[in-house]
Amino acid sequence: MNKSLSKSFFLISFLPAIAYWYLDENYPVRIAITGGLILAILEIILEWFFNKHVHTISKANFFLILFLGGLSLLGEEGIWFKLQPCFTGVGISSFMFYRIYQGKGLLEEFLNDLPIKTKPPMIFVQSMEKHLTIYFFVTGLFMGYVAIFLSTDTWAFFKTIGNYILFGVFYIFEIFWSRRLAKNYARAERAKEVLLSTKP
Repeated sequence: MNKSLSKSFFLISFLPAIAYWYLDENYPVRIAITGGLILAILEIILEWFFNKHVHTISKANFFLILFLGGLSLLGEEGIWFKLQPCFTGVGISSFMFYRIYQGKGLLEEFLNDLPIKTKPPMIFVQSMEKHLTIYFFVTGLFMGYVAIFLSTDTWAFFKTIGNYILFGVFYIFEIFWSRRLAKNYARAERAKEVLLSTKP
């Protein structure tokens, strides 16, 4: 996907949350939820249009939005619709934790499947996967708190641009952590080489 299409899809992905926020502020909850659901359907159609493929996470997210949106419509209470990011974050985190526990991390599997000759040491991949698991769990719980206790304005912010700000903070932390890990790894490798060279 070229840069212009990627940018277009990035902006379109904000539409369901922004529409829900606007409609919730100005119309009854039933209209707000219906508008959010319609734009969620439009989002997944446009993902297929731009990518010629719909990712598994996008499909799971879509059906979760439909289910929670349906509950919200039945009870005429928008909280279920707003809890989607919470369930998604905790769900992804739980699955990643399960894969790590089984010794078959998702990132590790993805990297092994890539047709590249030089791959980073698995210690870096495993470290990042553990941190991502924690990140998705914490942000999922945070979005649950925002949905239940804070305003729709705040929810819409963290569902859109705020989500990228939080991930940016995580990314900066990961850069510093990786540098520290790289130093320790290099030190351990040098110690191993010295040990091997002193053997008779």
